[in-house]
Amino acid sequence: MRWKLLGIVPIVNESGEDVSRSAVERMLLEAVWLPSALLGSGVTWEEKSNGNLLVGTMLRGRYENFELSLDGNGGIRSVSTLRWGNPEDRGYGALPFGGVVEDESTFGGFKVPSKLRIGWYFGTGRFEPEGEFFRCIIDDAVYH
Repeated sequence: MRWKLLGIVPIVNESGEDVSRSAVERMLLEAVWLPSALLGSGVTWEEKSNGNLLVGTMLRGRYENFELSLDGNGGIRSVSTLRWGNPEDRGYGALPFGGVVEDESTFGGFKVPSKLRIGWYFGTGRFEPEGEFFRCIIDDAVYH
C-alpha cells in the first residue's frame, strides 16, 4: 500500500499479510461494481432475518462475507463487513467497514451503485465524524 500526496510526497508505505488481508476484504465490497463476479459457484447468498443479504466466498484461503442492505425495490442502500484494518495506528483488528449507497445507475445492462460514501466504523456513531474517507460518483462504466 503506497499513498502519495499529489502523487509526489510519500505518506504511507506498508506491505505484509495484514495489508493484503485488508485489501482482499475491501475488494470483496467493490464486487458490487462487477455483479457478475458475485454469480460464481463459490459465492453464497443468505437472507438474514432483517431482510438484508449476506454474500460470502473463499478468498485467499479465508471465508469472507459482506452484507447488502436493500430497499423495497431491490436496490442496494448500503454495503458492510468487518474489515481487517488499522485506521488508528493501534494495531490491526476486525472493524466495522462499509458505506451508504446514495444512488444507482445502469451501465451496460448492469445496475450498480453510482454514488457512495465509504469508511471505517460503518453502522456506528463514529462513521460520519471520523470514519468516512472515500466518496465517489461513477459517471460511466464499460463491461466487456
